[in-house]
Order: sequence, then C-alpha cells, then structure tokens
Amino acid sequence: MSSKIARGSIIMMFGYFIFRIGGYIYRFSTAYLLGPAGFGILNLALPTQQILIQIASGGMPPAIAKHVSEYSAKGDEEMVKQVIHTSLKIVIILGLFFSLVIFLLADPLANGYFHKPEAALPLKLVALITPFSVVVGVFRGAFQGIFQMGNIVITKAFEQVFMISSAIILILVGFYVAGAVIGTAIGFLFSALAGYYLYRRGLGKRLKDVKLSFSIKDELALTKVLVIFAFPVLITGLAETALFDLIGNYIVGAYMVSEQLGFYGAATPIARLPLIISTAVATAVLPATAEAVGLENRHVLKTYVNQSYRYVSLLVLPMCVGTFVFATPIMKLLYINPAYMNGAAALQILSIGMLFFTIYTVSSSIAQGLGKPYLPMTILTLGVILDVALSVYLIPIYGITGAATATTITAFLIMISIVWKTLQVADVKLQYKDLTKIILAALIMGAVLLLIPQSILLIAIPLNYIVFAFAVILAAIIYIVALILLGGIKNNDITALRKLGNKAGPLKGLFNKLILLLERFAH
Repeated sequence: MSSKIARGSIIMMFGYFIFRIGGYIYRFSTAYLLGPAGFGILNLALPTQQILIQIASGGMPPAIAKHVSEYSAKGDEEMVKQVIHTSLKIVIILGLFFSLVIFLLADPLANGYFHKPEAALPLKLVALITPFSVVVGVFRGAFQGIFQMGNIVITKAFEQVFMISSAIILILVGFYVAGAVIGTAIGFLFSALAGYYLYRRGLGKRLKDVKLSFSIKDELALTKVLVIFAFPVLITGLAETALFDLIGNYIVGAYMVSEQLGFYGAATPIARLPLIISTAVATAVLPATAEAVGLENRHVLKTYVNQSYRYVSLLVLPMCVGTFVFATPIMKLLYINPAYMNGAAALQILSIGMLFFTIYTVSSSIAQGLGKPYLPMTILTLGVILDVALSVYLIPIYGITGAATATTITAFLIMISIVWKTLQVADVKLQYKDLTKIILAALIMGAVLLLIPQSILLIAIPLNYIVFAFAVILAAIIYIVALILLGGIKNNDITALRKLGNKAGPLKGLFNKLILLLERFAH
C-alpha cells in the first residue's frame, strides 16, 4: 500500500505541476492577445467559472474517492457503482441548475453591477462549461478512489491542451473574450470525453455486469452521506477561490475600468506561484501528521510540524522576496506588453500576501491531519468576510493596490489565527531560531538584488530573458551563501535533499555535487 501511495503521490504532483503551468500559459497568452481591457473582462468570467464549477460539483470528487476506495477495498462492487451513479445524478442536476442561474444573472451583473455591457456574453458562456466540468470531476473522483492517478493526469492534459489551443485560435479569428471562454468549455468537453473513455475501458468495464438494487429511499440516504462529507470541502474551496480571485476581481470590476482589472488579473497568477510548493508540502504533511497522531508519537509529530513550516519557508521566502524586488520586470517578461507593468505594485503587495497564505495552507493540512477539518474552513470563511469589507473600503481609494492590500491583510490574519490554533491543538512549539535565520538570509538576498539596476532587465528581447536568468541564479547563490553564513543549513535538510536527488533523474549528478558542498556546513 505504501508504494502505491508513493507512486500515486508522485504522479499527482507531476499532474498538478503540469496543470498549473498550463493555467499560466492560458493566462499569459490570452493577456497578450486580448490586451489589458479584454483581459480584464476575462478576469470577471474566470472566477465566476471557478465558483460555478465548485458549487455545481458540490465538493463531490473527494467524497467519491473516499467511498469508492472504501467499497472497492471491501469488494462491494454494487456500492462502488452506486456511488458513481448517484454522484453523477447529483452533479448533473446541480450543474444544469447553476448554469441556468449564471446565464440569467449575466446581464444584471454586467450592466447593473460591473457597468460593463461587454462582460455579458462571456459571463453567459461560462454556463457552457459547467455540465462538462462536473462530469469530469466525477470520473476523477472515481479514478482517485481506485488509485488510477495516471487517468486523472490524462484528463487534465486533454483539458489543458484543448483549452489553450482552442482559446488562442478563437481569439485570433475574432471571437475576442468570448473565444477565450469558449476555449475553456472546449477543454472541459474533451476532458470529459477522455474521462468517459478511460472509465469505460477500466472501472466501467469491471462494473458493467453489476446490477443496482437501490430504492429511491436508499439512494437519498446515500446522497445525504456524500453531501455531508463533501460540504466542508466545498465551503473551503469556495472560500479560497473567493479570497484570491472572486472578491478582488468583482470589486475592482465594479469600481474601476477594464484596463485596471486586466492589470490586477495579470498580477494574481504570478503571486500564486509559491502555492505549488505549499501544496506539495501540504499533501505530504496531512497523512504524516495523521499517522503520528494515530501512533501517539509526540516526538514525530513535533518533527513533522516544524519540518513542514521550515521547508515551506526555505523555498517560498526567497521566491516572494525575489518577486517583490523584480515585480516590474517580471510583469514585462511574462506579458511582453509593457502596459502590464502597471500591475507591478499590486504584485509586490500580493507576493507578501501569498507568503502568508502558503503558511496557512500548510497549517490547514496539519489541522486536518490532527482531526480538525472544520478549523481551517471556519477561519478561511471568516477571512472571506473580512476581505470583502476591506476591499469595499480600500479599492475605491487605492484601486488595485487597495485590492492587493486587502487580500494581504486578510492572508496575514488567517495565517496567524490558524498557526496559533494548530500549534495549540498539536501542543508543539515552533523552532523560531531556525525560522529567523531563513528570514534573514532571504532579506540579505533581497538587499543585494536591490543593487541591480532594473533597467537592465527591461532591455530588448531576448537579452532581457537571459539577464533575468542570470539574476535568478545570482539570487539563489546569495541566498544559499547567506544561509550557510548564518548557520541555517541543518542535517535534516541534507537528508531531504539526498532523497530528492535520488529522484532527480538526469539532474542527479548535479544534485549530489550540491549536497556534498552543503553537507560541509550542515549542523
């Protein structure tokens, strides 16, 4: 079982990384093709799409995975099939209902709230996406339940390839923002087709001859079980999307012109890049924490908790500091159009906010591993309420920097709240001395980077990309040297690097050389 979990985790991490990269390609390409104003309108449709998909799926994929896994292990094939069939009915009904709701709300939102009639069609087209996306969610939940993680990655690959290619083609032939939204719908359509094919040739084939004997009463009882399990997942997902996409975009959209919304929408995905790292750590720490609690091993629990915060800080802090220092050239490098540099100040503020949220993410997984799943949900929900209040106050005064400030303040407060409560529940004290060394090393790196004239990063293509690559390498060297001088390298870090190096493939030799160098300074 352990090898199956390890293999599945690696596959999912690879898939998650590809999914993120695909999302960035979609945003960067549409931002370039549409320009700030068109991209601003698209950033009203995208968070609406995400919220609609989450509500329509009802948080069902994790519930499906859990119950399919349990019944499959027991050999109860009828229940496996019934869970999938019942879940499909739930999400299809919810998907169609909420698709109709957003279609009917599109004109009032575009004309009455945003005062942007051009947003009406893209918002209406979001309704096309939901039926396909919720069906994909059911298939992915079923695949996860029987550890067919490769199938999940395949469906994501179909989604990304067709979404990006269709959006670019449709924009180029003149469909503008509507083309970008239709491209997303096409991506989910092909993902659903791929999921159906993989299901029919795998799990569906296995369940083909299984007869279902559930009455309506029995199916309603199963629906209740699935919904109860899915509810906290749904609320947490909605709160996270609202906090980092919906609230800022919707309130900026209501008070400011489309170009400003485009600048803000360009800054947010870059700021979220560190979430790839925190998600990876969070994925690992949840089962590890649960295991330590189950074994009642306080020493192991303390080690896991402190290592989680340490590893996230080691990687995310320099990323956030580097993003803060180089915000303006980063916007130019990624979006090419110099107009997007107007979002640099918002990116600087959001880079700090994302540091706070990455720590929240890890704390959330620790709390779930400790058996407190409603703790992060409650804190995040309260954070959404606070973010709305701050955004309504700050955005009319400070524009998109006000939106970024509201998000960052909220992220700081939810981070403080959950870290405090999680450490209290775990009865663990943080190793503040080690964390301080990491903070100082990142600040030293940032101070040195400030000496680099940013004008050399804004020169002509492709020299600007080459210079930026050298700046990133220089930043990494400065950070590692600062860590060494401050005594911030630990023996546990070397052990973790060695394990990572063993899985680095062609880069294994380079990893081993770096490990041998750092090992001299570890303590």
